[in-house]
Amino acid sequence: IVAADLKCSNEILTIVSMLSVPPVFFRPPDRAEASDAAREKFFVPESDHLTMLHVYQQWKGNGYRGDWCNDHYLQVKGLRKAREVRAQLLDIMKQQRVAVISCGTHWDVCRTAICSAYFHNAAKLKGIGEYVNCRSGMPCHLHPTSALYGLGYTPDYIVYHELVMTSKEYMQQVTAVEAQWLAEMGPMFFTIKDSLTSRIDQKKKVKESKNAMEAEMSEYQKEKVAKEKVTADKISARLAKERGSIVEPGTGLRRKEPGTPYRTPRRIGL
Repeated sequence: IVAADLKCSNEILTIVSMLSVPPVFFRPPDRAEASDAAREKFFVPESDHLTMLHVYQQWKGNGYRGDWCNDHYLQVKGLRKAREVRAQLLDIMKQQRVAVISCGTHWDVCRTAICSAYFHNAAKLKGIGEYVNCRSGMPCHLHPTSALYGLGYTPDYIVYHELVMTSKEYMQQVTAVEAQWLAEMGPMFFTIKDSLTSRIDQKKKVKESKNAMEAEMSEYQKEKVAKEKVTADKISARLAKERGSIVEPGTGLRRKEPGTPYRTPRRIGL
């Protein structure tokens, strides 16, 4: 489902099919060096899952041939089984109306989709080739056959398919991931801790926001006082005008307004 949202469901479909069959690489004792060299040609340095995807795509590009598998020390029966599983899963996806979309060669989104499925099997780097599970604290090690074992550097965070207990707890099918992906895909388990610099910057932003809010409030108060003063002046002027037009008691006459001459009305009578 996440792969469909990330537009890489076609590649994830192939990876899931390859995970459902036994390992497709075989290593005959009398040709160990040749088989190791053939295996390294398929390695995708950041992921064993993507290595399996690369194997299947190369087999598909060579016409699903059995002799090609023998030349590259691959189990043809396992690959054929993976092809059958893939066809069945594809039918299920079509029935459920899940879009089958390919991401081409942009395989980083595939690692993000893998992270969304295995965030509970996430591990953090502890030493050279040694990791600890982020949730349980269980120590786990990279297997010598992993594509990440000869990467040249060890990623800080990885996810794995399963643990195999031999002389040590070895991880099988490992993929390197980013810490941000774990926080996005498993926010109920993981959060990104702010560094000292980011905390200082955050406090600075909060202080600046508070000062800006106080300045805005002060400006609003000044405008409010100015409006109240204008309103009070208008009311005072209206009241003064009304007082000037009041009738004087006992005369029946209105007060003289400035500039208006006062004349005694003519009396008419017998």
